[in-house]
Amino acid sequence: MQKFYFWALALLTAVMIIPACKDARDDEFAGFGSVEIEFENQAEGDALVFGKNYTNAAGESLQFSLFNYYISNVVLVNENGDRFVAPKDSCYFLCKHDDPDSRLIRINNVPAGNYTGLEFVLGVDSAKSVSPVTERLGVLDPATGASGHYWSWNAGYIFMKMEGNSPASANPDNKFQYHIGLFGGFNSPTLNNLKTMKLTVPAEAARVRQGKEAPHFHMVVDALEVFKSPNVLSIAANPAVHASPFSKNIADNYADMFTIDHVHNH
Repeated sequence: MQKFYFWALALLTAVMIIPACKDARDDEFAGFGSVEIEFENQAEGDALVFGKNYTNAAGESLQFSLFNYYISNVVLVNENGDRFVAPKDSCYFLCKHDDPDSRLIRINNVPAGNYTGLEFVLGVDSAKSVSPVTERLGVLDPATGASGHYWSWNAGYIFMKMEGNSPASANPDNKFQYHIGLFGGFNSPTLNNLKTMKLTVPAEAARVRQGKEAPHFHMVVDALEVFKSPNVLSIAANPAVHASPFSKNIADNYADMFTIDHVHNH
């Protein structure tokens, strides 16, 4: 009889615990939270410093004086492969090296979950580039936020601006200048230098929970990768690149300059 009561009690306890555990997990993944993504620009393994001497893959000495890029169309992928696409109207960012606040972006209203993948576009997609100017605000406003990052002749944005100086450059004051854009063309076909990054977290997933502090993706951006792979870029041979066909080589290189270093969960 004692054995009967023992097993009955054990069964009853199990029946009570299992739903409780399920309910707790369901509550954990209910609701919405936020994520932060920080873009840390580096060169030669350390924080990028304007005016510091570096050496590119062609063996040329150089100093940076400007490094800016557009990030857009952010997508988060959870451990089950489900994708959260951030609303496009609030998902365009102009990251400027000399403005650290611009390189820390926040995505809100993310479904609670464990996120192991991050996707985004370097550049501004064609649909937004040709949309009415009244629909392009903030960092997309050609007259204000996008000033200096917009080509009116082709209704397009400069996706990445890199400038500096190098003894290898024959330009005045040894300047080099790379302004890379082109989304496929508006009035006539052009190159498409938009690049989509698809990255996986190296270890711990980003845990998004309602009411909890946002997890933090720490992204390393290697500025010297622009000169490195898959195309070795020589400043001597190409001290200035804008909308020429050669811009594709630089775009192919900057597609490799992003890495998720780690995720910080609070």
